[in-house]
Amino acid sequence: MDSVKAPITLLRTNQPDGFDCPGCAWPDKEHRSTFQFCENGAKAVTWEATNKRVRPEFFEKNTVSSLLQRSDFELEDMGRLTHPLVYDRATDTFRAVEWETAFTRIGEILRGLSPDQVEFYTSGRASNEAAFLFQLFAREYGTNNFPDCSNMCHEPTSVGLPQSIGIGKGTVSLEDFDRCELIIAIGHNPGTNHPRMMGTLHEAARRNVPIIVFNPLRERALERFADPQNWLEMATYGSTRIASTYFQVDAGGDAAALKGIMKVLLEMDAQQGNVLDRDFIAVHTEGFDAFAKDLEATTWEDIEKASGLSRADLEQVATLYANSSATIVTYGMGVTQHSKGTANVRLIADLLLLRGNFGKPGAGICPLRGHSNVQGNRTVGITEKPSVGFLKQIEYVLGFVPPQKHGHDAVKAMQAMIDGSAKALICLGGNFAVALPDAERSFPAMGTLDLSVHIGTKLNRTHLLVAKETYLFPCLGRTELDVQATGPQSVTVEDSMSMVHASAGKLTPASEMLRSEPAIVAGMASATLPKSKVPWLDLIADYDKIRDLIERTVPGFENFNARIRSPGGFRLPLPPTERKWPTPSGKAIFSVYGGVKEDADVLGGENVLRLMTIRSHDQYNTTIYALDDRYRGVFGRRDVLFMNEADMAARGLEHGDLVDMETIVTGRQLRMKKLTAIAYDNIARGSVAAYYPEANVLVPLEYIDQDSGTPSYKSIPVRVLRSEVT
Repeated sequence: MDSVKAPITLLRTNQPDGFDCPGCAWPDKEHRSTFQFCENGAKAVTWEATNKRVRPEFFEKNTVSSLLQRSDFELEDMGRLTHPLVYDRATDTFRAVEWETAFTRIGEILRGLSPDQVEFYTSGRASNEAAFLFQLFAREYGTNNFPDCSNMCHEPTSVGLPQSIGIGKGTVSLEDFDRCELIIAIGHNPGTNHPRMMGTLHEAARRNVPIIVFNPLRERALERFADPQNWLEMATYGSTRIASTYFQVDAGGDAAALKGIMKVLLEMDAQQGNVLDRDFIAVHTEGFDAFAKDLEATTWEDIEKASGLSRADLEQVATLYANSSATIVTYGMGVTQHSKGTANVRLIADLLLLRGNFGKPGAGICPLRGHSNVQGNRTVGITEKPSVGFLKQIEYVLGFVPPQKHGHDAVKAMQAMIDGSAKALICLGGNFAVALPDAERSFPAMGTLDLSVHIGTKLNRTHLLVAKETYLFPCLGRTELDVQATGPQSVTVEDSMSMVHASAGKLTPASEMLRSEPAIVAGMASATLPKSKVPWLDLIADYDKIRDLIERTVPGFENFNARIRSPGGFRLPLPPTERKWPTPSGKAIFSVYGGVKEDADVLGGENVLRLMTIRSHDQYNTTIYALDDRYRGVFGRRDVLFMNEADMAARGLEHGDLVDMETIVTGRQLRMKKLTAIAYDNIARGSVAAYYPEANVLVPLEYIDQDSGTPSYKSIPVRVLRSEVT
């Protein structure tokens, strides 16, 4: 960025009259002119607001085939797309196309297809306004095929929490962190993936709140942290200890560890009483007896083998938990991206239910979303499994009958592309094929489509996996001024604590040819649906009208336009915070997970290691800002495998050896070759780690959590072999 423009832009980040940082979904504690961004937020903002441009002339000189040879980092580092583009198969290049010409052709193709042959993918960085229009477009067209990025990260939260407490969202606020007595952090790395959370953990640690961490990797930010907003710590090179206790659970061992803690709690209660909140359990829950019986039947041998932790470790956690009157459990994709991800989420809810840690200050559950509006997308209708009530309200407000049949999630969408039943893919942002597992099958399937359309700011690899007809539509970024017929517009986002607030960019758009995401969606919809019931052009002229429709369609958005004009916005209803449970029985429900023995047998098998795919410090999901991972001591490369030194010695390997990995959960041979093995004592024995998305080649498309459909990126059984010398 320009040296003058960059600091001015960053100072507008997360401000009442500025834009919401695209770097994470952690909420803002103060809505005034303070520094409300972190290092990774600064990267996300400047990466989007770069001066680099990718104009049509660039594509005249570079074929798609040649661009596919470049790395993912190189592709996005080229800069901002400036013109709508269409793929020309004769020259293997993209060329400029007029917006209306492109919309007309897309409409012609879509009208010639069955609606269920079309997949509508959404990235979590889309605004509420864009997402709401996108789901209207698809539903009026006739499908509930809504693969989205939630399917690949927190879908177990969206599926599991409603089964337990009636709503698929977290229940805590930032104020709860000020009042809690214990924090249990499971399966996340806030120093990289949601860095602004570190300020909250830092404050809790400084008032001596115990923070217990479960993670196969010892992440530096969760051990010690110096708050960059604290001038004294920075000036004195001081830091604050974050984790009071750090347990390196085996990858995939979360369920066993949670059951072990709860087994101890039941034993403590039987011996001394007053450990469980019996009154809360009796009044507000059901299913406790079956839950308790299952815990009693689970053996310590299986718990220790599957979790990689000792009984004494789990007894220590149970004692700390029993002595806390207000506990928060935070968790990330280290919990959800497993073949038992939904069960993991429900077990966390069970743990909190045992001591009544819902509906009281300083307590609750805190799923850590990555994208800055992935939760908001789901709230305004991006789901392949819409409720009957939501569909009825669309019919009442918009005047058309939406489809009732559930549609495809991300994995099912790709499977439909592979088997030929899907013919078109419309992407509202994202890097669909790269984010999904099993590139060996996923990448070629993109080329079989009749149509693919991608809305984005920069070039990525999925854009280059061209269909018979492919369009790239450049859109405004979060930082840029969005001017429509009635003047400058704002959009809204929902953070991970259900706060909805406005976001308005101020920068001059990267190109005069750019259109906003809502405008692009409306352009495609009006060209596809000539008899549409939705007043697309009126809605784009004034985004207040989109919000009026959201207010009439989605519960909790009363006085939407008025409330987002107040700094900080407003919080959506969360019934469990009032001890109200929107479940069929009206009570919170304990779960029964009987799979610990199976986990012990599979994950503890001979010569089997458990692979986790991880992000580097210079990375945001599939976006790679640079090739360094300084927290882990890796610079200038990503072709590495982190291994415990004992695991290396058991296989006759030394630091720096070249190794191959192969997956052992499928009949197909999935192999990743010539990784450099790094001796890394900060990883639990039995677990290995490699970078996402490169290591996705080892994740079979069908290796998913059966309850939610989320791919198991975090606990893939693999073997590590010395590479053959060539």
